[in-house]
Amino acid sequence: MNRLPDELLDYVADRFRVLSDPNRLRILRHLMDHGEATVGDLVEATHCSQANVSKHLRVLLDARVVRRRPEGTSAYYSVADPSVPELCDIVCGGIRTRVLADAALVRDSN
Repeated sequence: MNRLPDELLDYVADRFRVLSDPNRLRILRHLMDHGEATVGDLVEATHCSQANVSKHLRVLLDARVVRRRPEGTSAYYSVADPSVPELCDIVCGGIRTRVLADAALVRDSN
């Protein structure tokens, strides 16, 4: 395992804090599924207000999780950190496995 020194664990905790908000995860899921999106696209996809989406994009930009590409009067956002999709796959796969196992326990106990 590639362990970081204790002095860098605050950076790890910051990354998890950035990824700990459900609305930011919705934004990232949409970007992973569609490649690029505008704020308007993300408002529609997440059912959040424009102000809320913009706030979350700022957090993701500051953490270098997403990038912003201006084009004319629009800006397009995309996932910048290649580890994010892999991390999401790992976490979602683990949750899916746990939920299925829990469902099987409930089914078998009836």
